[in-house]
Amino acid sequence: MITHRIAVPLAGILAGTSVLFVQPAVASPPAVEKKPVAEGYGGAVSTVDLDASKVALGVLRQGGNAMDAAIAAAATLGVTEPYSAGLAGGGFIVYYDARHKKVHTIDGREAAPQAMGPASLEGIPFEEAVTSGLSAGVPGSVAQWELALRRFGTLSLKQALNPAIEVASKGFAVDQTFYDQTAANAARFKDFTSTAKLYLPGGAPPPVGSTFRNPELAETYRQLGRRGGDWLYEGALGAEVVATVKAPPVTPGSTRKIRPGLMETSDLKAYRALERLPTKMTYKGMDVYGMAPPSSGGSTVGEALNILEALPRIGLHEYLEASRLSFADRGKYVGDIPGVPLKELLSDGFAKERACLIGDRAMPHPAPPGNPDGRYGPCPVAPSAQATATPAEGPETTHLVVTDRWGNVVAYNITIESTGGNGIVVPGRGFLLNNELTDFTFGPAPGDPNLPAPGKRPRSSMAPTIVLADGKPLLALGSPGGATIITTVLQILVNRWDFGMSLPQALAAPRASQRNIAQTQAEPDFIERYGPELTLKGQSFAPTPEIGAATAIEFLRNGRLQAVAEPVRRGGGSALVTSERR
Repeated sequence: MITHRIAVPLAGILAGTSVLFVQPAVASPPAVEKKPVAEGYGGAVSTVDLDASKVALGVLRQGGNAMDAAIAAAATLGVTEPYSAGLAGGGFIVYYDARHKKVHTIDGREAAPQAMGPASLEGIPFEEAVTSGLSAGVPGSVAQWELALRRFGTLSLKQALNPAIEVASKGFAVDQTFYDQTAANAARFKDFTSTAKLYLPGGAPPPVGSTFRNPELAETYRQLGRRGGDWLYEGALGAEVVATVKAPPVTPGSTRKIRPGLMETSDLKAYRALERLPTKMTYKGMDVYGMAPPSSGGSTVGEALNILEALPRIGLHEYLEASRLSFADRGKYVGDIPGVPLKELLSDGFAKERACLIGDRAMPHPAPPGNPDGRYGPCPVAPSAQATATPAEGPETTHLVVTDRWGNVVAYNITIESTGGNGIVVPGRGFLLNNELTDFTFGPAPGDPNLPAPGKRPRSSMAPTIVLADGKPLLALGSPGGATIITTVLQILVNRWDFGMSLPQALAAPRASQRNIAQTQAEPDFIERYGPELTLKGQSFAPTPEIGAATAIEFLRNGRLQAVAEPVRRGGGSALVTSERR
């Protein structure tokens, strides 16, 4: 339960392997304290994890740039946050290149095997698909790391992996979040011999305060650094991944139905990380950059902001309704398909047409999609199409932000989909496989842009975001949380720029997530504080313990940086700066 309180006026918002397992010993205090807010100069980082933040800070202090630090931190999160990130996962990078004053993005999203078609997931219970070889997509992280370092970094992959190798070898302290996530997955982890061996030593999750080491992952990283990404995409490591996907190492006596996957070594060989044009829209004079399809983050956050800007006032009711409408359009039009109408979805004309549907009462559920055809006028009287259901998405992912002394900025979402991916560790390699293909629509759903297809990348909600003002970085942010990523990023932006909160307040404030669903998911504090008045406007709520785990950096005056992480959610994050003084 969220217990923090932010003093924001109610009226203002509403209106406007083997693994070594060591018992804890008496230890000296860490040299760097885990804290959610840091201010200073010369570079900054924010992640969900102190070890990853320290790695990124070390890279910055040793002369590396923001991309070097981001990739090193991402690899470290594969050690310390292995249920959210890893080399068998994928992600999206939004990058501001200070020298050329340009925003780039890199798509490392996992892909469907060539053998997967629109009906491959039909009739399969979602929970059965989650824990299976069938859900494993062709991993994109390693290709993304290599492309990012080659295009924008100064380190080799081997150099970027060295800090993560040290953390995996020496171990990290098990915190409550790691323990809780392990315990929540124990029933399925025990059904795979390799996973139980790694994450359930002695048959149980490692206790809080113990030291967890992963020498198998350390060795995998060492070999990956020496051999490069071809070891995965064209070599022996890839063959091991495919063998695990096609014949998961099921524990003898397990009664769980485990479906084999469709991945082949040829799918790995064909995979490419891709540079794509970012989405861009302008909000109150600021340029907001995000990730284009197969992510729906940039288009959906951008459309919702456009709708809000078209309204005479912005409050929490309006925030929920704008989000409802943008999710209706996301479901109808956005996916890894040709012809996504991004220009129109992000146009002022379309936003005004959608905004005119927002009144003093919540819209009936579900809100139908609009028609982004370039011909906009009065509010449409009748919808032209049925609403598209939002498929389930795993709540896990992780996000990091980094900036360096030169002003380069990275916002990076990394994932293996559900907490613990598909639950299957590649034997002897120390990493979990993703279950990213469950982000596809299972069907039957004729015309759905997110149905599976050979080589297709499932639609994502990841929304790494960079905001520029007068051509210079102002804010970088993102969050984990499945489909709630979009609403978390949107709500933080609204908190910051419309409700007058500081960035730490904007992250800590209680959250609600309306995704064109019957009841808005909301944290208990949100319902307690804002529920009564919003209910009078026709909003209804379903409580959920917490939403997201955001990280952000704001560029203050005179070169000062403010790095911000969660104070409470997911155990709290870690914000660091290279120097507190000039």
